[in-house]
Amino acid sequence: MEPRPDPGVPVHSETHAAVVETANKIRAHVLEENGRSDIIRTGLDAGVFGDLYHTLMTMSWFAFFWASMGLYLVINVAFALMYYVIPHSVSGVPHGDFLDDVFFSVQTISTVGYGTMAPVGRLTNTIVSFEVLAGMMLNALATGLFFARFSRPRARVLFSHVAVVSYDDVIPTLTIRLANQRRTLILSANIEMTLTRLMPDERGRLVRRFDRLTLVQSHMPIFRISLNATHLIDDHSPLYGLTAETLIGQNAEIIITMDGTDEISSQTVFARHAYEIGQVKHGYRFSDMIENRPDGRMEVDFRRFHTTEPGDTPKAPDPTPRQETSHDGFRDGRQT
Repeated sequence: MEPRPDPGVPVHSETHAAVVETANKIRAHVLEENGRSDIIRTGLDAGVFGDLYHTLMTMSWFAFFWASMGLYLVINVAFALMYYVIPHSVSGVPHGDFLDDVFFSVQTISTVGYGTMAPVGRLTNTIVSFEVLAGMMLNALATGLFFARFSRPRARVLFSHVAVVSYDDVIPTLTIRLANQRRTLILSANIEMTLTRLMPDERGRLVRRFDRLTLVQSHMPIFRISLNATHLIDDHSPLYGLTAETLIGQNAEIIITMDGTDEISSQTVFARHAYEIGQVKHGYRFSDMIENRPDGRMEVDFRRFHTTEPGDTPKAPDPTPRQETSHDGFRDGRQT
C-alpha cells in the first residue's frame, strides 16, 4: 500500500523540487533543547535590555552570578573614579590611591563603615548620598531576583531519550515515557502530543503544520512516579500510512507537552520535549522499571527508565483491506 497522501499537497515534480529546496533553507528544530538554539533572530528592536527581567530570569545560574558580579564591580569602580578625581575627597585615603577609593566605594554602597575612611566636602558627600541610594536599589533588585529565581516552580519531569513504536497489539502504538523526579505529586496532569512537519500549502508555499496525536489517556488526576503517553497509529492517526523516510524529508518532529499543578506550591508547572524521527525506534518497547519487593513495597528502578527491548514483530496480514505496513514506517502494524 502506498503512503496515504495528505489532502491538498501537490505531487508535481517541479513543486516537489521547490519544496525540497525551501525545506533545506528553513530547517530548524521547533523547540530549543539543553538551552541551545539553532535560530538567530535579527531585525528586532528590543535586545537584552528591552526584556531585561526575562533575560535575568531565564539565564543560567552561572551567567546570572557573573552578571551580578560584573554589575557590582562596574558600579563600585564608577563611583571610585569620582572620588579619585576629587583631591582629598576621602579622609584616611592618600590622594592618588585608586584602590583605596574602590574599597571606600564598596563600604559606602553596602552601608558598612569602619571609621577609618570618611567623605570630605559637600561634593563628596553628595556623591556618597547617590551611591547609598544606588546601593539600596541594587540590594533590593538582587534580593528580588534571587528570590524569584528560587521560587519559580519547575516541573522536574524526565522524558525518555527515545520514543518507541511497538506492535504488541493489533494496532501499532507510539509511546513516550515520562517520570516525575520529585517525591511530591503533580496534580491534574494534562499531556499533549503533536506531529509537526513542513508541508506545502495549496499554493506550493512551505508552511509548518501541526497535527494533534490523540492519546489513549491525556489526563492524569495524579502524576506520582511514571507514565506512558500512548498514541494509536490507526487509520485516524496523522501518522497512518507515512514512512520514516517521508517524515524525515518533511523535517518532522514529535512534540510532547505536560502541564499540571505542583502539590506544594499550588502553582502550574510545565514540561516539554521534542523528538526527531530518527529518535523513534520501531519494533521496541520500554523495559519494565517497577518490581515488587518481598516486604510488599514497590521498587522503581530509574536506571532502566530509558532502556528499551525488542518487542513483537508486526502481526500477520489480515484479508481485510488497508492493513499493509512497512517495517520502517508509521503505517498500520500488520505487514503483507
